[in-house]
Amino acid sequence: MNRPTPELLFENQAGRLEADAAGFLRTTWSSKRRTLADTQGLFNAMLRGLQQRRWGRILINQIHMMPFTPAEQQWVAADWLPRAVAEGGYRFGAVVVSPDVLVRLATAFVTTNVQGLPLTYRTFDTDAQATQWLGQQVS
Repeated sequence: MNRPTPELLFENQAGRLEADAAGFLRTTWSSKRRTLADTQGLFNAMLRGLQQRRWGRILINQIHMMPFTPAEQQWVAADWLPRAVAEGGYRFGAVVVSPDVLVRLATAFVTTNVQGLPLTYRTFDTDAQATQWLGQQVS
């Protein structure tokens, strides 16, 4: 059975954001060099997507991603995550992890800073595993 092609919502140096027909956002990080502004642009597009569609789930593919910088980590954890939860209804994040240990460590900083927020992250080795789990979550 063919799956519908996700709708492209946003793309920049940091990556691309798509609306998956299964009812969640799909973020694919690129391997390109990016600025803090590029990262903020992609994350802010995720927030707009959550708000516009009233979805609470995002699949985040980091297979080819470069590690977050300390400035990106701080901005995501202190600014974007609380807004995404409060203003966008963000509740479930399925992260397809990079084989690069530096990416994993930088991401762990962000995902461990969700304490006190009604948000659940799970990590996966494959897109199929992440998609399956995300499909079981009700937001």
